[in-house]
Amino acid sequence: MSIIKKLAGQTAVYGLSSIVGRFLNYLLVPLYTGIFQPGAYGVSNWFYAFASFAAVIFTYGMETAFFRFANKSEKPKEVFSTTMISILVSSLVLGGFIILFSTPIANWTKNEGRESFFTYFTIILAADAISTIPFAWLRFQNEPMRFAMLRLLSILVNIGLNLLFYLVIPFFVSKGIFAPLDTEGVNIKWMFIANVASSVVVLPFFMKEFRMIRQGFNKKLWEEMMIYSFPLIFMGFAGMINETLDRMLLKWLIPDQTVAEFQTGIYAANYKLSILITLFIQAFRFAAEPFFFARAKEEDSKKIYAQVMQYFTIICATIFLVVMLYLDIFKHFIPKPIYWQGLKVVPILLMANIFLGMYYNLSIWYKLTDKTRLGAVVSIMGAVITLILNWLWIPKYGYEGCAWTTLICYLSMAWVSYSLGQKYYPVPYPLKRIASFLALSLSIYIISDMLRETFGYSSTLALGVNTLLFALYCFIIFKMEETEIMKIVKSLNLKKA
Repeated sequence: MSIIKKLAGQTAVYGLSSIVGRFLNYLLVPLYTGIFQPGAYGVSNWFYAFASFAAVIFTYGMETAFFRFANKSEKPKEVFSTTMISILVSSLVLGGFIILFSTPIANWTKNEGRESFFTYFTIILAADAISTIPFAWLRFQNEPMRFAMLRLLSILVNIGLNLLFYLVIPFFVSKGIFAPLDTEGVNIKWMFIANVASSVVVLPFFMKEFRMIRQGFNKKLWEEMMIYSFPLIFMGFAGMINETLDRMLLKWLIPDQTVAEFQTGIYAANYKLSILITLFIQAFRFAAEPFFFARAKEEDSKKIYAQVMQYFTIICATIFLVVMLYLDIFKHFIPKPIYWQGLKVVPILLMANIFLGMYYNLSIWYKLTDKTRLGAVVSIMGAVITLILNWLWIPKYGYEGCAWTTLICYLSMAWVSYSLGQKYYPVPYPLKRIASFLALSLSIYIISDMLRETFGYSSTLALGVNTLLFALYCFIIFKMEETEIMKIVKSLNLKKA
């Protein structure tokens, strides 16, 4: 239990940058959706989807490889140095390639006239890739506070510049004090410029880590790391196909580009309503990966991994229910009602993200057994499901097809990863209890939806009824986990004493 509390504590600290920081960043969504129509917002999300794919190439699995080799090496600084030099060289080469061929890339992706956007994102990608390994070093060294502060700095710079570009300067322009920023009025390029600044601003704070490059470049070590990380590239691509390709496919599979960009904007905005689960999973991943590697040699490690999955599922199921029972409140996170037509996909995407989080938990088996190729097979399987179902469903159902595809993909990946993991690195996951948590959460949501549809009561009364249902859910969870909860309470009392 003390080990689980340590993981929870590290998750909370990493969450300072991930949950609190990213939440602040997500507050830009009301700004963007309040300013931009769905079409323009859809264009910006297409470029961020493009960046997520390019980021896989820029980092090529070296972050995970660094953790693996640093944990088993007597010279972790040499591992850092080799990894850092590799990332620096590759970022320079890849960045130069994108900038040099920005025009044909823009034409091929149906983004004619937006070449400058690719330049902005090249700088973002290179800066983020270069900072990835120093951030990994902080996690390796158990420096969550410094990690959190630098992440927050980046996020606050991004938020500050967005507010400057889209609120402060336009206010002064309206008063005739400043000239307009550009002749086109409000432009999405300023969110990209703010992102450039936020990615670059953290680099000077890693000078101490960059000095470790003096340890040199170990070619043999690098070759071993590349063999380990090479399958992770395919996994990364497969992961991005599963997470973001749907927004790109909407542009390619819907002939009318105006309709395609409109649907992309609607889908992307409502995807943001899964914020609470995605932010929790993000914070959990930052803490869990080094935690899992560090505990691998302990005798009860598998029992710990099983407990982590159980508590993880309870938290995710609770977050799902909070969002769905209080969706009438959460939907105002998106100011323009035109976006609300996409609220029907929110429960699907929330549940999809729960299975994605489970998959991250389950994926520890191939990382600890060095069977990353099998891990790549699982990810590629998910990518194939994503491609086929989106190809079939987007022309018929638009973004709703994207949402269902995402759920089916992540559910399939979690199940296949569990099955393989039980063969190569069996962990005693409590499947029945995990399933019961999800079933309970879904049942309470369905009951709420049926009661409102049957009696047709107002949003205000619905909030009251849903609060009672949530209290019922909490009571049932408490009774199911009463023994473990009392253990935690007793341990806390003993600590105070």
